[in-house]
Amino acid sequence: MYINLGKNAIIREENIVGIFDLDSSSQSHITREYLSAAEKRESVVNAAEDIPNSFLITSEQKKETVYLTQNMSKTLAKRIEQTQKDRRNTWRKSMN
Repeated sequence: MYINLGKNAIIREENIVGIFDLDSSSQSHITREYLSAAEKRESVVNAAEDIPNSFLITSEQKKETVYLTQNMSKTLAKRIEQTQKDRRNTWRKSMN
């Protein structure tokens, strides 16, 4: 399944390593250092039209990418949870 983050940034759900709230997680110096290092590696994609609310870390073919998005981390997590439920329901129906 694919998740649309905005600004034509679409990622595969199975490549998501983590979803983080930018306000709460950026209070940690470790997170700030991580994001700074990702920016230096040019592996940050800004998918936010305005101020980002969260960031996702993805891994595909051993390449790590950080996506900044306006979507709230809880909203993204709920979208992923719903797609997983839908997939399970579809699978169950196909087994009957």
